[in-house]
Amino acid sequence: MRVLLICDDYWHPGQIAIDGIEPLKKRGFQFDVISNAKEFSSSALTQYPAILLCKSDEISQTDKEPWRTKEIQDAFAGFVENGGGLVAVHSAIVASKEKAAFDQLIGCRFIGHPNACPVTVSPVKNHPVTEGACMFRETDEHYRIEITAEDADVLLASYSPPQGEESKYEEDPYHNTEASIYAAGFVRTQGKGRVCVLTPGHNLSVWLNPLFQKLLENALNWTAGK
Repeated sequence: MRVLLICDDYWHPGQIAIDGIEPLKKRGFQFDVISNAKEFSSSALTQYPAILLCKSDEISQTDKEPWRTKEIQDAFAGFVENGGGLVAVHSAIVASKEKAAFDQLIGCRFIGHPNACPVTVSPVKNHPVTEGACMFRETDEHYRIEITAEDADVLLASYSPPQGEESKYEEDPYHNTEASIYAAGFVRTQGKGRVCVLTPGHNLSVWLNPLFQKLLENALNWTAGK
């Protein structure tokens, strides 16, 4: 299956996702990659059954200008509504101001994260996306999200223990003061299409974990209607 990977922003180098998809190429996936959003064209979406989005609202790692214009947000929504699949991983969940249409499509709101720490991810429901997957633990950014989509079907939960340390971000101390449990993956539909959100994925070790690879494989197949 041919998939478009859109990646790379200031906090999330695209090379992590590019290296992270290598094992999937042995499972029948072919990837086209866009890391600079200036190269993105909304018309390209229709060439793929599924999009793997690992990019926040920044043009690239070196250009922090936003790229999710109203036209682009509408294009993604139209792509899904017409039967396309969207897998949103980690940084794709982080929106900027006035991106309500994209937040609605993704179906959740990013709250924040503590320092990188051991994060346990565990399936909580049988579903084609979680088939063959089981609990795993990796050092990662533990994303805190608020699910906003009424039809969101939560499939994965994530847990991290108290850290006992302050964040490196002086303006907002994202440290865990108590054990944290949040949704780590869910699915929803919009029109004829399907969306899957996976919150892990800051570090390459997460991407290359065979159990996360299984989730990615399943998510791409499921959103593409396979």
